[in-house]
Amino acid sequence: MPLSNPADDPFTKLVQNLGELEVVIGERARPAIAGVRDGLRDALACRERGDMPGSLAAIRLAMERLAALGGTLDPEEGAMMRFIAERFTAALGAGHKGDAKTSADLMRSKAGDTSDDDKDW
Repeated sequence: MPLSNPADDPFTKLVQNLGELEVVIGERARPAIAGVRDGLRDALACRERGDMPGSLAAIRLAMERLAALGGTLDPEEGAMMRFIAERFTAALGAGHKGDAKTSADLMRSKAGDTSDDDKDW
């Protein structure tokens, strides 16, 4: 089900906030962040087509890329980000929207989003 306002979509916000992460980390992060951004856009496109398994797979891959980037900067940060990505994918796949939203909010926070939105999925 599409959101009434696409700007409220948590993945759209994450894609937008990746630029802030790129600024913080620097040029070396550009290829990894581009891959994460592309993966999240693929996930959104799959979701729009009604392909939830494809969307989940694209999200998982994008989050693995983000965790790998975190791991190059700080192994503990990378491990934590992998855990968050796994938790998010499992929650979304099981239909646990609250747990998925909590994980997505944490991912957005790690990507530089400082807003405290409480949007319904």
